[in-house]
Amino acid sequence: MAKRKLDPAAERVVGFINNLQHTKGQFARQPFNLRPWQVEIVRNLFRVNPRTNLRQYRTSLLMLPRKNGKSELAAAIALYGLLGDCEIGAEVYSAAADRDQAALVFNVAAEMVRQDKELMAVCEIVDSQKRIVHRKSGSVYRAISSEAYTKHGFNASMVIYDELHAAPNRELWDVLTTSMGARTQPLVFAISTAGYDRHSILWEMYDHALKVKENPDLDPTFLPILYEMSKDADWTDEKEWHKCNPALGDFRSLEDMRVMAARAKSIPAQENTFRRLYTNQWTEQAERWMPMPLWDACKAPIDIGSLTGRRCFIGMDLSTTRDLTALVAVFPDDDGTFDVLPAFFVPKSNIRERVQRDRVPYDQWVQDGHLYGTEGDTVDYRQVRKVIQQWDKQFSVQEIGFDPYNATQLVTELTEIDGLTCVPFRQKGEAMMAATKNLEKLITARELRHDGHPVLRWCIGNAAVIQDGDGNMRLSKKVSTERIDGAVALAMAVDRMSRNLENASVYEQPREVWF
Repeated sequence: MAKRKLDPAAERVVGFINNLQHTKGQFARQPFNLRPWQVEIVRNLFRVNPRTNLRQYRTSLLMLPRKNGKSELAAAIALYGLLGDCEIGAEVYSAAADRDQAALVFNVAAEMVRQDKELMAVCEIVDSQKRIVHRKSGSVYRAISSEAYTKHGFNASMVIYDELHAAPNRELWDVLTTSMGARTQPLVFAISTAGYDRHSILWEMYDHALKVKENPDLDPTFLPILYEMSKDADWTDEKEWHKCNPALGDFRSLEDMRVMAARAKSIPAQENTFRRLYTNQWTEQAERWMPMPLWDACKAPIDIGSLTGRRCFIGMDLSTTRDLTALVAVFPDDDGTFDVLPAFFVPKSNIRERVQRDRVPYDQWVQDGHLYGTEGDTVDYRQVRKVIQQWDKQFSVQEIGFDPYNATQLVTELTEIDGLTCVPFRQKGEAMMAATKNLEKLITARELRHDGHPVLRWCIGNAAVIQDGDGNMRLSKKVSTERIDGAVALAMAVDRMSRNLENASVYEQPREVWF
């Protein structure tokens, strides 16, 4: 087979990038030295159509797992758009969902310029504005986020959109891409790992990329570059890792992949994280929290009469008045296990609409006594208070953990009139991280008992988690595709129980131990 003739314009880009230097890690301050697979990306991206003498592609989607050098490559391409594209008054943007992400590519690009005396002589770096200016051509490179931008005045020549899966909406994407009409050969280069939201701009682009990959004539100006593991592949198979991680064993650590995979095997909530970020497999949720076999293994008959007089701790998630409201009580036993008793509330007036919209049998749950249907088109908090009062008469209610949002009036009545102890519990901070971790441990160890309540089971199955940079996770309504109020209320109840029991166990010790 004859070799494809090299495109001088594309080779110019390869040469420009190879004259830059890496900015981080083991290759810092060394020449870029594009790998063969990177060279292929650049050559394809900047290929010229001989009939028009302009670039073939105006838009490209690169799906690349983490730690394969996408930030360095993106920064180098952005600098070429600024300095090597021979465009007077070029406007190059590296865009992202938030300021920190947008700054990543810019910071790499700025450091590449600082390491090159020739580039520093012709460029001005304005760190406070995340801007690099090429004085001679009047061109500018700027980092921009969807959190803060001006909607008008753009005339983009090149856009590098980093981590497109995190875009909160398509507004910034549309503003930038529609500003390119006056440019002769604009380029939009979107780079991302896989996502989970089938209603996102990334899914729209990915779906289009699959179609174009199958039939390039469908959109000759669109270049799909997809490094991904197939849907049916075993995500734990190291051979499959190499297929979607082109840098694996080179500058992408194989040992790190093994560590992350082992962690994902042992911590169920991290499986989807590994599959999305390290193998580029699309998942149904951000990070699925609880495998249902583990939850179902905790099912056991619970005689409510046997709970009479026992102390309990309640988690209360009021959500909004039009959505599901959840109460979950937990009853600790002397052996370290505990029983779970839930109650759920939903407005009765729009219940048929909910059944059709959510495809969930709310009406049947109400009929079977698993769900309180309150009168009107909002949840009647008087009914919620009534159930808590009934529980307080039958059981020994110790504390009620609650999210302060939308709870002021009800909590005031519970504390000042009913004499109950209510403790605020904010769902977006470290408290929920600790509660999520604790509840997961207790479920996995089968230290709780539930009676298979269908609404609570539905909430547990819906629950997804988000993680911080250190791997700490918390339940999140934002990334869960359906209602998780019952799971949140259970986590709050277990947290209040655990904290009280821990405090009690300390003070029950001999004085010399804790004084």
